[in-house]
Amino acid sequence: MKGLIEKENGEMWLEEFEDNGFKVSYKIKEILYTAQSQYQEISILDSEIFGKILVLDGIVQTTSMDGHIYNEMISHIPICFHHKPKNVLVIGGGDQGVTQELCKYPFIENIDLVEIDALVIDSCKTHLKEIAGEESDQRVRFHYEDGAEFVKEKKNVYDVIIVDSSDPIGPAEILFQYDFYKDIYESLKEDGLMVCQSQSPIFHMDVLKQSFQNIQKLFPYTSLYTAVIPTYPGGLWSFALGAKKEFKLKKDLLAKNTKYINAKMLKASFKLPQFLKQEIQG
Repeated sequence: MKGLIEKENGEMWLEEFEDNGFKVSYKIKEILYTAQSQYQEISILDSEIFGKILVLDGIVQTTSMDGHIYNEMISHIPICFHHKPKNVLVIGGGDQGVTQELCKYPFIENIDLVEIDALVIDSCKTHLKEIAGEESDQRVRFHYEDGAEFVKEKKNVYDVIIVDSSDPIGPAEILFQYDFYKDIYESLKEDGLMVCQSQSPIFHMDVLKQSFQNIQKLFPYTSLYTAVIPTYPGGLWSFALGAKKEFKLKKDLLAKNTKYINAKMLKASFKLPQFLKQEIQG
């Protein structure tokens, strides 16, 4: 398995390397599942501190310990900025953590989950129920195909689109490009909005700026917000939001059964550190 090292004392460690020389290590208790799909190596491991973790091609995607932070921040915020969306699209998100959060809103009628790798969904349903849930809500429809191709065929369909992509390498690379965001814009209704994860302000500023600038070229109303997610490199993580119409926060819409986000954090997450403000303002 990629990145898994067995020490002389028998301990197993997952080592994840960043291009800038930064390394993160996770002590592993047990390999619960590993398989090679058509697209990537998929592993689910039981770690010492972070609990169960989903690993794709040696890179940690989510954990049962802090995965809820990411999932809540990328799902609840766009819902609370839209007036009770009915039709939502999630691109990526094979661990189903985002769809589990969206299902907390009874006014959402349909959730399309588009994941290119069906084996990710199947493995998380079986081995990572802490995130994927015990069973799927009937409003969630699974589409096992390329998200970039899927969205090209949809025009004026969705109220909210959430791009829950992995890092911009391999099959997810296209999900950070201008043409993809343009297709998303056209897939949204006239009052629709989108949000995507836009990487680490500490280690991936080039990707963050590229994503946000592409969204700014298309959407008249944009904003950036952040959250601290211990698993992800640097801890600080960013999300980019684009809307066709001016968005106003509706705190009363926020689901009650959250673990991380609350009404005050809805607003506070848009308060950016000075270095990040300077970077995106040019």
